[in-house]
Amino acid sequence: MFFLKELPTQQMVAGYAKTFSVKDPNTVQNALTMMRDASLLLRSLESYFTEHATSQLRFLVMIVIDREPERDSLLASEIAERIDVSRPVMTRTLKSMLEDGLITMEADSSDGRAKCVAISKDGKKFLKQILPGYFQTISSFMKDLKQ
Repeated sequence: MFFLKELPTQQMVAGYAKTFSVKDPNTVQNALTMMRDASLLLRSLESYFTEHATSQLRFLVMIVIDREPERDSLLASEIAERIDVSRPVMTRTLKSMLEDGLITMEADSSDGRAKCVAISKDGKKFLKQILPGYFQTISSFMKDLKQ
């Protein structure tokens, strides 16, 4: 997260750029603006997920599985590779999602140690319920950003 609400002025960035031999201070200013905007969007999404008793991580787990329509499930290790969290965090998240009935988990037929994770019927229903608001949150944010 980027917590700086009020960005440095262009004059300040230009001063630092001159001191540290940065060729294009505008790119620094643009990057700072992008980081702040992304942080504000993430906060809006976290708030939305909290209203729906979930988290960004739980949402991402379902999306990662759902975005591969040719497969019914993914290995837990594949999900962990596609989401930037540690394995222990992923393990705890999958366990809580299993307990809440959002996913199913079975041993892989070729490797009993590996776990195949699928979205349950309740998980699909939940995802279908929160996706419209998710896209609306992003759309509204981007609309406000352009103004």
